[in-house]
Amino acid sequence: MITLTLFSLLTIIVCYIVMTLASVISKKTITDREKNSPYECGFDPKGSARFPFSLRFFLIAVIFLIFDVEITLLLPLASIFNVTNMFSWLSTGTLFLLILLIGLYYEWAQGALEWSK
Repeated sequence: MITLTLFSLLTIIVCYIVMTLASVISKKTITDREKNSPYECGFDPKGSARFPFSLRFFLIAVIFLIFDVEITLLLPLASIFNVTNMFSWLSTGTLFLLILLIGLYYEWAQGALEWSK
């Protein structure tokens, strides 16, 4: 038990030393004005790179990703149609689509699918 604790402690110490050395060795010491700017193309930016992001666009993007993942989860369901019994296949597909449709209706009722109010 003592040797296991000793080896674990030694492993943690060696990992910490290796990570610290890698961090010190890999640091870039020369700073460049172009590298510190938000755009590296050489042109001065016309506006700030830190302006507020539209929350509506973010919500639409997340909803799109959810339904995109839904399609990738439904495609294997069609390929196992012949190897499974009909009731389990139909109940799984219906339950999955019902959960997604309830989520879509909730988003619609909350107004997240409208671009402008």
